[in-house]
Amino acid sequence: MVGKYKPYPEYKNSEIEWLGDVPTHWEICRVKNVATINPSKSEVRGLPVDSQVSFIPMDAIGEKGELDASRVKTLPEVLAGYTYVADGDIMIAKITPCFENGKGAIAKNLINGIGFATTEVIPIRPERPADANFLFYALNCNPFKFIAESSMYGAGGQKRVADSFVAEYHLSFPPESERVQIANFIDNETTRIDNLIEKQQQFIQLLKEKRQAVISHAVTKGFNSKVKMQDSGIEWLGDVPAHWELSQPRYVCSFVGGGTPTKENSAFWEGDIPWVSPKDMKQDYISNAQDNITPAALSQSAVKLISAGAVLIVVRGMILDHSVPVALSEVKLTINQDMKALIPNAKLDGEYLLYCLKGMRDNILDLVESSAHGTKCLRTEQFDRMLLPLPPLNEQLNIITQLKDTLSRLDKLILNTELMIELAIERRTALISAAITGKINVRDWAASKTNQTNKEVAA
Repeated sequence: MVGKYKPYPEYKNSEIEWLGDVPTHWEICRVKNVATINPSKSEVRGLPVDSQVSFIPMDAIGEKGELDASRVKTLPEVLAGYTYVADGDIMIAKITPCFENGKGAIAKNLINGIGFATTEVIPIRPERPADANFLFYALNCNPFKFIAESSMYGAGGQKRVADSFVAEYHLSFPPESERVQIANFIDNETTRIDNLIEKQQQFIQLLKEKRQAVISHAVTKGFNSKVKMQDSGIEWLGDVPAHWELSQPRYVCSFVGGGTPTKENSAFWEGDIPWVSPKDMKQDYISNAQDNITPAALSQSAVKLISAGAVLIVVRGMILDHSVPVALSEVKLTINQDMKALIPNAKLDGEYLLYCLKGMRDNILDLVESSAHGTKCLRTEQFDRMLLPLPPLNEQLNIITQLKDTLSRLDKLILNTELMIELAIERRTALISAAITGKINVRDWAASKTNQTNKEVAA
C-alpha cells in the first residue's frame, strides 16, 4: 500500500466488516476493554478547594495532537460544568465539525496533572499508559472517523459522536511491544511529513509576498527599467516614471453604492442578476454570485445595475482589518451595501485599476477606520482622494499584459505547491490508517538519527 512498507506475512479475517483482514497474531477488542471512558471526577473531589488545574476549551486543542494547557482555573470554577482529564488521558472532540477536523490530543503537562476540558470532548484513559499514543492514533485514523461519522446523533451543526459508540468501537490490537513500535513509527513519519508541509507552506507564503510585490512594482514603477524617473514627492510612492500622472480616484472614475432588496418580498430573489456581497469577493474576476435578484428588485428597490468592467471593492466589514477585497465585474451585476463599484472613465482601464488597488493594499488599509459600533470602514471621502499613479492608457494595457504573464507563472508555482501539500496530507492520513490497522508491517522499522521526532531528540 504505502510505498516501501510490506504487509505482514499472514492475516486472518477479523469478522469486522470495515476492518477486514488483520495480522494473525493481533487481537480484536473493544475500546472499553483496554481503556476507561470518562474517568470519574471523584478522583479529585478530595483535593484542597483552592487547587489550580488546567482549563482546556476547544480552541486549546489542535488538529494534529497539539494542546495548550497553559490556561488556569481553580477546581471549584470547573468541577461541575466541565470534563475531567488527567495527564496521559486521550481527548477527542465529539461535536461536528471539530470531530471531522481531527481535533484531539493526549493530555500532557497539565497544572498539577489535572485538567478540565470542554464538555464537547470524550476523555479516554488507557489501562496501560504506554498505549496512549497507539490509542490516540487508532481513534483519529480514517477507519474510525468514517464509522463514527455515520453513527453521529443530533442535527446540523450539533451532531455528536456518542461516548457509548467509542466504548463499543472494535480495535485491531497488536501485542504491547508492537503497539509502542507502531506509535513511534507514526510519530516519526508524521513529524517528517508535517515538517515538509510546513516548509511548503512557508514557500507558498513567500510566493504570495512576491506576487504582491510584483503587483505593487508594476503599478507604481511600470516594467520599463530604462524610463526616466522622477520623485513623486510621496514617501511611500518614491520615484515614478516622469511621464506618468498622479491622479485621484474621484477624477478618473465614478462611485456607485449598493443595497439589499427586502428579503420579505420573494419576487425580488432567485432571479438571474448576480447580487454580489463580500462573501463572493474571493477571486479577481466576478461573473456570478451566491445570491441573485430579479428585474423586479431592480425596478422597485434602490439597487443599481452595474456594467461589466467596473471594479468592485469591499468598504465595510471586519475583513478590512487585514485585507482589501477587490474584483473586476465581467457581467452586469448588483452589489450589496457593504461594497462600492468604481466605474472608470476614458483615461483609466478597469483591469489596470483592479491591480492598482491590489498593489496599494497597505495604503488603503491605512485609511480604514473603526466606526462607533466597531465595524471596519473605508470612507469614500478619504479613499477617493488617495493618490493614484496613472500611466497613459496604452501603457496601462501593456503593463497589465506583462503583469498577468508574470502572475500566471507565480500562480502556477503556488498551485503546484498546494497540490504537493494535498498529496502529503493524503499520504499522512493513509500511513496512519495502514499502520494502525496492520496493513503494513513496521516491526523492523528504526528511526534514523536524521529522521527522529522532536520528542526522541529531546530525550
